[in-house]
Amino acid sequence: MNVKIKRRYTPIERLLNPLNRLFQNQSTSAIITFLAVVVAMIWANSDWSESYSHLWHTPLAFTIGSFTISESLHTWINDGLMAIFFFIVGLEIKRELFGGELSSPRKAILPISAAFGGMVIPALVYVFFNQDTPAENGWGIPMATDIAFSLGILSLLGKRVPISLKIFLTALAIVDDLGAVLIIAFFYTSDIYVYDLMWGFVFLMVLMLGNFVGIRNQLFYMVVSIGGLWLAFFFSGVHPTIAGVLAAFAIPGRVKINEKVFLDNMATLTTMFKKANPNDNKFVTNEQMEILETINEVSTDAATPLQKVEHSLSGFVSFIVLPLFALANTGISIHGEGLSVLLHPVSLGIGLGLILGKFIGIVGLSKLMVALGLAELPDKSTWHHIYGVAFLAGVGFTMSLFISDLAFTDDHIIHLSKISILVSSALAGVIGYLILRYKSK
Repeated sequence: MNVKIKRRYTPIERLLNPLNRLFQNQSTSAIITFLAVVVAMIWANSDWSESYSHLWHTPLAFTIGSFTISESLHTWINDGLMAIFFFIVGLEIKRELFGGELSSPRKAILPISAAFGGMVIPALVYVFFNQDTPAENGWGIPMATDIAFSLGILSLLGKRVPISLKIFLTALAIVDDLGAVLIIAFFYTSDIYVYDLMWGFVFLMVLMLGNFVGIRNQLFYMVVSIGGLWLAFFFSGVHPTIAGVLAAFAIPGRVKINEKVFLDNMATLTTMFKKANPNDNKFVTNEQMEILETINEVSTDAATPLQKVEHSLSGFVSFIVLPLFALANTGISIHGEGLSVLLHPVSLGIGLGLILGKFIGIVGLSKLMVALGLAELPDKSTWHHIYGVAFLAGVGFTMSLFISDLAFTDDHIIHLSKISILVSSALAGVIGYLILRYKSK
């Protein structure tokens, strides 16, 4: 948000302002992640392909006294950094459930129904092609929607689409993410070590207790979440990214003071600052400094820790975590690959699930809810808008790639699934964009 205020910019701020505006654009993250995919594909199919594989298998260890964790760089990205991504997902889910589009039944019925259809139908499509085969376990792959990519593509259309459609897609993708989290937790979990899992729930209770007694310090939640909850889940057999979602639900989502109290306090402090005797130099007086510190405290009390954490981490996730994940997971060798790769049952199940399954499920359930009078289309939206969004929801990418690594152990099937995810996500994104670009009024 660009707020027009009077201020004096330093030379470095003038230099960085265009860059800051670029990174505030919602589509920039999707573009950077896409470039990471291109780099990974070129690298993995070049003469330096061995260095690509060697890099991600490089061991990285953390040692504290006699305690050591040693994993490959690929594992640290997928199990560690992606836990932060799932933490942001958890924050978004909690925000929407308690104060957003999912907070009331009337507003929530359409995106929830659409997301449900967009998960069930693609899974059935996949099972149709792969039932009773070694690859049957991949039914969760086409159920996913990449919220960053889908919203990034939608933002490229600017004012051609109503803001209500962006809200609808966001709510739909968040419900989809919640479904993906539950699927990972219940269906893609390895052997569970109950002792470590119990410790995980102990740390979760500590976080919840901190929320209950009113602890709002971000450092407390960070230390307990990473040093306790994430480590416990890492050793428990339950995928550690689930710890990110659980930790997010423990972050306080309440303001300490309401809007009226905030405005009254700010009016009082502003008046006090005006009356304070100024210095005749560049420094503020001690009295003015105390007032400014109090203004900072009042501003902090008027914001929720949940939104502050989400705001502070969103850039790191969008521009570091997701591009790194793409770089580490999309370096697919395609030497000698032909059309037969896309005609394999795994590829057909994923591709048709993401493109046609998502479209049929989202549009079908949406039309049913509207026909029954239980929901209505987003404000200023038409069915063409819903058709376009239904295809954009077929951009599985991040979530689909993540689930494919959990669903399969056979390298060849993983290879097929990733090719299909990339191709079908690209096709779904292009089709959705073209529908919204040329068919929407």
